[in-house]
Amino acid sequence: MLTREQAVEEALARSPAIIAAEAELAMARGRLRQAGIRPNPDLNVEVENFAGSGAYSGVNGAETTVSISQRLDIGGRRAARIGVAQASVVAQEIRLEIAKADLAQSVRGQFALALATEARLTLAKANRSRAWELARVADELVAAGREPPLRAFRAKAHAAQADAALVTAQADDLAARRSLTATLGTAEPIGRIQDWDMAAATPAADARMMLEVRLANAEYLIAQADLGMENAARRLDPSVGAGMRRIEDSGDTAFVASFAMPLPISDRNQGNIAAARAGLRAAEARLNSAVALASVRIGNARTGFDAARTRVDALEGVAVPQAAEALRLADLAYRAGRLSLMELLDAHAASAAAQSELIDARFALAEADAALVRAVA
Repeated sequence: MLTREQAVEEALARSPAIIAAEAELAMARGRLRQAGIRPNPDLNVEVENFAGSGAYSGVNGAETTVSISQRLDIGGRRAARIGVAQASVVAQEIRLEIAKADLAQSVRGQFALALATEARLTLAKANRSRAWELARVADELVAAGREPPLRAFRAKAHAAQADAALVTAQADDLAARRSLTATLGTAEPIGRIQDWDMAAATPAADARMMLEVRLANAEYLIAQADLGMENAARRLDPSVGAGMRRIEDSGDTAFVASFAMPLPISDRNQGNIAAARAGLRAAEARLNSAVALASVRIGNARTGFDAARTRVDALEGVAVPQAAEALRLADLAYRAGRLSLMELLDAHAASAAAQSELIDARFALAEADAALVRAVA
């Protein structure tokens, strides 16, 4: 028998969306490793004063210089890159959590739908059985002269409607099971499923710790790191080098050193810095919006759950039992000849409607429960 949490675990293990989010997290971690790698040195080989004319013909007057140069990270570019990459990893970890939470909510909703359609199918079977039993009794009463033939026709029409309702319920149940199977990512058909208790209260949650708020905060940190990286790019890194030079005609060698520094005459990364500052302001606005929306979402989810629970309690405690008792008394009265067929059919319809409404209410409660669990994630 499949439980709701087992269904969630199976979906999380097979979902392409989760696999994709995990791969994107691995990509972010790879970029973090790359961000910490220092630049490679450059090997420079320079040959001059050869293959010319006069004293410089051939290679006897050539001068060969072999040197190695290295760009020095004194402007903080590497640290800035690492900061951006670290913030990106955190953001991707939260996106993975969001993907899991969204999938879990979807599975819980599909599971609740499968439970609801299964309950509707059970109700449709019971309604059909009662309807045909009522039609049989109506035939007997017509044969005994206690009811006009019109009553038997009405009872059989009611039974035919119950047949049609059963076919619809079977189709809905099959469709719900197929949807749940697809959500779980398995080719095996879903067997029996087990209902669960939603009586436990969901703990209080701080809107600032919700997944969407945490993601917005991570994106704000990315924007901060981006600004730091653009500021670091404005600070120019020099390159230093050292090597040896050989003069062929004398056979002498000499040590050479080099120093290079870009001149910030026109390009001081002004545009990228301005863009990063604007991105930081936008990220801050999204963070504030995420906090407000999370508070509203949690409040609405709790209100919806409480309303759904109240509706289920009212139907389970009063409406359905009273409708069932009214049907029992009406059936006894009809068999005793003290109640008309029309009144009995009305009692059947009222009882079926109450049970159907209870199924709908339980489904709504399950969806509200899934929404509340997701809201406080």
